[in-house]
Amino acid sequence: MPRSLELARVLVVDDELSSRLTLQTLLEAGGYSVDVAGSAAEAFSKLDQGQYELVLSEAEVDSPQAGLRVLSYARVKPYKPATALVTAYRETKASRYPVGDEQQVSINAENVSALLGQVADLIGMRAQRRANRAAAQ
Repeated sequence: MPRSLELARVLVVDDELSSRLTLQTLLEAGGYSVDVAGSAAEAFSKLDQGQYELVLSEAEVDSPQAGLRVLSYARVKPYKPATALVTAYRETKASRYPVGDEQQVSINAENVSALLGQVADLIGMRAQRRANRAAAQ
């Protein structure tokens, strides 16, 4: 019996409805299973209830740096999702924040293939880290 295809799960966190829907649509068209959150509180709840391969968050979800708190929270989950700061602006307001280990993904709807490539790379790096940890045990 054939196995059903399991899509990589992505959580998109953005308080702007149009940005959330655009990114959700692009990622779903790229073959990902996408959940969305419009606030940090909603994101925390989703991170507690499900498991994601990737969490993308805008920096200023509810307040300055709330998105960074979401990403920090995601990184300590036992399933260790990849995380990235996301912005829809060419001149990123996210660049004002210290992002530490965060990957910064610039969303440009005109270059969907680059966006999907960045997402695939982030998920691939997560898979490699998990394989390395498993091999070390």
